[in-house]
Amino acid sequence: MDEKNTLGIYIHVPFCLRKCRYCDFYSVGYSKKLLELYVRAVVRNLKHYSDKSRVTDTVYFGGGTPSLLTPLQIAEIVSNIKKYYNLSDIPEITLEVNPDTVNPQKLENFLKAGVNRISIGVQSLVAEELEFLGRTHSPEKAVKAVLDVYSAGFVNISCDIMIALPNQTAEKLRYSAEKICRLPIRHISAYILKVEENTPFFSENIQDILPDDDVTASFYTDMVDIFSSNGFSQYEISNFSKNGSESRHNCRYWKCLDYIGIGPSAHSCLNGKRFAVKPDIQDFIESPVQNTFITDENPCTFEEIAMLRLRLAEGLCLDDFPEHKDDILKKIPPYIREGFVELKNNTVSLTPKGFLVSNELISRIIFNNLNLIFI
Repeated sequence: MDEKNTLGIYIHVPFCLRKCRYCDFYSVGYSKKLLELYVRAVVRNLKHYSDKSRVTDTVYFGGGTPSLLTPLQIAEIVSNIKKYYNLSDIPEITLEVNPDTVNPQKLENFLKAGVNRISIGVQSLVAEELEFLGRTHSPEKAVKAVLDVYSAGFVNISCDIMIALPNQTAEKLRYSAEKICRLPIRHISAYILKVEENTPFFSENIQDILPDDDVTASFYTDMVDIFSSNGFSQYEISNFSKNGSESRHNCRYWKCLDYIGIGPSAHSCLNGKRFAVKPDIQDFIESPVQNTFITDENPCTFEEIAMLRLRLAEGLCLDDFPEHKDDILKKIPPYIREGFVELKNNTVSLTPKGFLVSNELISRIIFNNLNLIFI
């Protein structure tokens, strides 16, 4: 099947029990009535964007906290995707889950509703780190949630972890990373904490007490080594998988493949345009069709494709872009010598060391920016 003739669907579920102190994603509080109105609006928009001309092979419920929806509500949304889209016989349907919003029965019903991949927001297995992040679960609850997901019959399970937190030590990171690796999961997403504006962390000046670049680099390389030694191969800067269990939906983003975003603040890349939905739950619920605005009139240029492909371990095949091949081949020898870049079979890829300075490397190689700082 030609990937370019496929479609993904992203459903933004903007509800949370409590907003985490580092999070700048759009989310609101919820009620039973608000959830019902939200699901109706999702179904209306699924019908509006209906497309049976190509295969829809990934669906992703992100948030927010999608696991606040009931299994019946998830089933209703999946049923309407089947109604209005040409859903693949083997789709990847992901649901993001917070550990304190699920139980064994609810998880079994999510599976029956059509979900076949669970992404769990663990973030850390150290109690004081979870408290600092504003998470509402304990390490024990996180581990139990993963085991419950597995016992419910899910095979494709992912966990999130955050690194480079204030007061984090190499020992604490190793403890969380190794314990997560021992759980029955196939995928790990690992994020370096970044303090965003309009979050409590920003107003509290948490950015002033983050680990410095050298410590962060050390944490990152240690983490990559731990995951690798436990069978998790790095396939993207922040993502690791076992047995080819890469996130098919997220790979759509890195390969500039089409996807529809539904829900307040959801983004889309569709038919040659990028657009986003107004981040307003009431507007989303009350509008016959979600209100969108263009964010990019001309996406998926060579520069964007190259930038995204270099986030992936598979890298950028220069034979696909012959008009840029000679220029890139002239630029990369110094970075190969320094161990930041590899060149194999006319494919350029970043090493784990290169991933640490990916923004600078990509600026230098693709955008001709000379301000590269090695760490």
